Amino acid sequence: MSTTSKRIAPSVESESESEYAPSRRAPRTGLEVRLAARPDGLPALGDFDLAEVAVPDPAPGQVLVRNLFMSLDPGMLMLMTGESGLPMPRYEIGEVMYGDAVGEVVASADPSLGEGDLVVHRMGWREYALAPAGAYRRVDKDAYPTPSTHLGFGLVAYVGLMDAARLRPGDTVFVSSAAGATGSMAGQIARLKGAARVIGSAGSPAKVAHLTEKLGFDAAFDYHDGPVVDRLREAAPDGIDVYFDNVGGEQLRAAIEVMNVHGRIAVCGALNRQRTARPDDGPGDLLAVLGKRLTIRGFTLGDHLERAAEFGPQFRAWLRDGAIVHEETVIDGLAEAPRTLLDLVGGAYTGKTVVRIAS
Repeated sequence: MSTTSKRIAPSVESESESEYAPSRRAPRTGLEVRLAARPDGLPALGDFDLAEVAVPDPAPGQVLVRNLFMSLDPGMLMLMTGESGLPMPRYEIGEVMYGDAVGEVVASADPSLGEGDLVVHRMGWREYALAPAGAYRRVDKDAYPTPSTHLGFGLVAYVGLMDAARLRPGDTVFVSSAAGATGSMAGQIARLKGAARVIGSAGSPAKVAHLTEKLGFDAAFDYHDGPVVDRLREAAPDGIDVYFDNVGGEQLRAAIEVMNVHGRIAVCGALNRQRTARPDDGPGDLLAVLGKRLTIRGFTLGDHLERAAEFGPQFRAWLRDGAIVHEETVIDGLAEAPRTLLDLVGGAYTGKTVVRIAS
């Protein structure tokens, strides 16, 4: 099974199944991370607050979950800085932040979930989540070697390629931020779904080598090495048919210029906006979009959840057969989550980044 993991902080815990054995009683307190101040531009560590709070037993209909891992996503920064334009509520000052997490049920007052069940939910950034049973989705404990794989962005990449970009066999595909959690999946899935050529951009020579030597991209380039449009033309002399956009800005403009007639763009992220307080312009002159009859489509996973039943078995088969690499960076401790988020947006990691919360 081609899945790799890197741990950043030292840890003494065992990664055997016993690590995730259900607790026998609800704890009295737990840590949570709150938004302390709304940043003006890029956030700083002082914009986060770590607090210890009482954790009550569940009331009727509620379930208490001990979080094992939480997901980190660059889009979280946009939820910190006011109105993001995303179809989800922003983080409010003084309130606990939220995000995807996977955990085990430690106490339940609802018959739909029992102690020891593994669940995914949207109440990350805390050690314990207490909510109505409907806020959780039970998942298979044995689906992956580690529960954190349930937090991967493979389904996001799949939806972007199949629904937003309408990927076709023989397409030439360009993926920006291709060494990240979503981009790394998008490039590999495009290849598995019949793309003739897959090209990726990344932010360092090491990441470029990672794309071609480990993830199977046909070509890759460092977007710092001169104008992106020139690097993209070199990598795709016959043009591109699909652009999976995680960045925007210069890379989006380059993709439009190099794109073939009737090309399709799936807009997944906006790292250009998230990484700097002064992002560069958007796509600029859209005359090429008109002339080439291009399609630009934004998407969110929530509009395509029906794809999960189709994607899950495929992804597990790809992992089992070694056809796809799922790479994880694991950071130990909820207190490290704010710093890790800032490092993630700065390009410090490859693959999916998760925080291991359970001790």
